Amino acid sequence: MIRLAIFAAVLTVLLLAQTPGWIAAIIAAVFGFAASYIFLGRLREQVARDVQDRRSGKIRPDTDDEDAEDLLQNQTYLKGSDLEGDGPGKK
Repeated sequence: MIRLAIFAAVLTVLLLAQTPGWIAAIIAAVFGFAASYIFLGRLREQVARDVQDRRSGKIRPDTDDEDAEDLLQNQTYLKGSDLEGDGPGKK
């Protein structure tokens, strides 16, 4: 999102300066990638650590839907319902 904002800002400035569109887009893209690589390094490293922790099992992914399903299965009015997707008549 921040990279996109940098790209848009640079592109706008270049287009206002009467730079041809395709050249402005290339310069804005290169500048956006370079600026995000330099200034957003900590954010990139944090995301990489989070991905590595999830893949190694240190962090459990969000399971709100599983928790909600478990809660619903414990309700008496849903006994025998088709929460598992077995289809009608296969209880």
